[in-house]
Amino acid sequence: MDALSEVLQDFRLSGVNYGRCELRHPWGIAFPEQPLLRFHFVSQGPCWLYTEQQGWLELNDGDLVLLPKGIAHRLASAPDVPCNALRSCQVTRFGGNVCEVMQEGPGPTSTLFSGSMVLGARALHPLLDLMPPVIRSCDVATKDPVVTPLLEAMTAEAGQHRMGGATILSRMADLLTARLIRCWFDCTSSPTTGWLAAIRDVHVGRALAAMHRDPGHGWTVESLAATAGQSRSVFAERFSTLLGEGAAHYLTRWRMQLAQEWLGQGELTIAEAASRLGYESEASFARAFKRTTGQSPGAARRTPSGQTGMEFGL
Repeated sequence: MDALSEVLQDFRLSGVNYGRCELRHPWGIAFPEQPLLRFHFVSQGPCWLYTEQQGWLELNDGDLVLLPKGIAHRLASAPDVPCNALRSCQVTRFGGNVCEVMQEGPGPTSTLFSGSMVLGARALHPLLDLMPPVIRSCDVATKDPVVTPLLEAMTAEAGQHRMGGATILSRMADLLTARLIRCWFDCTSSPTTGWLAAIRDVHVGRALAAMHRDPGHGWTVESLAATAGQSRSVFAERFSTLLGEGAAHYLTRWRMQLAQEWLGQGELTIAEAASRLGYESEASFARAFKRTTGQSPGAARRTPSGQTGMEFGL
């Protein structure tokens, strides 16, 4: 299995919101920054997308945009239309997280299918960090003939309001997002160093994917080199060349990044985080955490950064 497949294998999304939007001009919706992956599919325009990075971008019928980092953005029927929160529209929920969004107006109707998802596979975070804030279907997804019928299947499922529909939509959203990420990955030029170069490397990529999939394993440079299919010295040199740090240092930093997330969201106790990440004692984990992050594990638990209080939105 290639390294990207290893990273995507455990990819799961949760908390999927999915809705069909019927909006009559003039309409405008503002989406706040949230730790979500979002996508919007334009079945029928007009529709414009605004981000601080790119300004206003006209979307055509059949366009799909993915916002992998959940940045603040606006959708509108024209660039000069004021944008309000989603709750200003008429939102009808059909059980689970499936809804219909309506807004009346004197002009033509825009039909959109939108979704938001919480990322459950932390192994994808380094990849997402490298992705642009907006990925447009005409840039990458046209190379994947499955995307359009998949969107049609999601639309049909959302419209049936049957038992289990939310779960099925979640799995479809997994597949849709994973395929878009793969399209972007395939279309992105290969750098000579960095995480993308490392995951594409036939040897280092295996070791990198293994660390991300099982961070609590008792990895050593020797065992990682064996996973990579290289000698210890060749692997260590290649890893450092690509990522700018040694494999042991990278693994520790990755573990502490996970620990920060777990502790900040209150998912695990300090002892549970230490055990899950392969530390024999809470004290040794605490020392590594303080050395890497500059704060104690207890301080991380006192300053949670989760997704509580998020406004419902597509």
